[in-house]
Amino acid sequence: MADLILVTGASGFVGKWCVVKLLEKGYCVRGTIRSDAKAAQVRNTVGKLVGADAASRLELVKADILSDAGWTEAMTGVSAVLHVATAIRGDEPRDQSLVIRPAIEGTARVLKFAHERGIRRVVLTSSIATVGYGHGQTSGTRTYDETYFTNLEAMRWNWAYCIGKTKAERAAWEYAKANGMELTTIHPGAIIGPALDDDASISVGLVSGLLDNSTPALPSNGFSIIDVRDVADMHVAALEHPEAIGLRYLATAEYMPFPQVAKVLQELYPEKQIVQRTVPDWIIRIVAAFGGPARQIINDIGNVKIFDGRKGEALMGHPYISARESIHDTAESVIRLGLKFKIE
Repeated sequence: MADLILVTGASGFVGKWCVVKLLEKGYCVRGTIRSDAKAAQVRNTVGKLVGADAASRLELVKADILSDAGWTEAMTGVSAVLHVATAIRGDEPRDQSLVIRPAIEGTARVLKFAHERGIRRVVLTSSIATVGYGHGQTSGTRTYDETYFTNLEAMRWNWAYCIGKTKAERAAWEYAKANGMELTTIHPGAIIGPALDDDASISVGLVSGLLDNSTPALPSNGFSIIDVRDVADMHVAALEHPEAIGLRYLATAEYMPFPQVAKVLQELYPEKQIVQRTVPDWIIRIVAAFGGPARQIINDIGNVKIFDGRKGEALMGHPYISARESIHDTAESVIRLGLKFKIE
């Protein structure tokens, strides 16, 4: 009998791809979903990719990272956990706890219940938000690797996702050390790539907003792109390589400015009118003071953060999917599924 791996947040963009990759490698998978209503969609989506035989090794259970209910049962018989579930928004909520609480409390809950059931091996989805911020960079180009840890106290502009992810990861390392757990953290940049259904990443909206012209203008800054298929591959590789225990891995393929993403899409779809206008940095800085989506990128305005993903690429065992290919595959899925990006 193949090992049973628990994937939290199995209905999400990264979660579904992790489920697919695990099933393709012969594992049995138990995925957590927040509501039973998600089950049919996840089964249908995953089944289309892996086939009925592999999909028969998928079990879905109801468990919310903000409640204890269901977690003891979810962890029973499990060999290892991929903790992927988190709360992501496209704006900066006035109530930051909407994002911070699921990150911190949810991670603590998953580790606690795993430990109680005797599960030692956990791979945690973290973020570059826990790496490259609060280091005094306001201009120029700087390269970050896994040795950097975001310093929340030194940041002028905090945002909820960064706070939640950073505090959750620090607490996870402390808990793992205190309880003899074997933790690995994966730190993706902006995750794009082919959506499998309409439950996709907010980062996919970077592409959909350009395709449907709902993005009126572009900030000048860039971001580190990573394809969701590589993120999932890295999670599985971390699970399968004992040398990954106790380590952090950046999942970052290529830095690309927003205007360059628009240029690539225009080249790929010459029949479309892709916006090329940019918003001056000073306007972004003013708008960010009031929160909203600008708060998510304000720390990257006027500087370039390069995240060195070579260690993660080596762990994965194959080259990263290029940014251009990932943008293309994202766009094709957006068009095929008729996806619209909505900030909530």
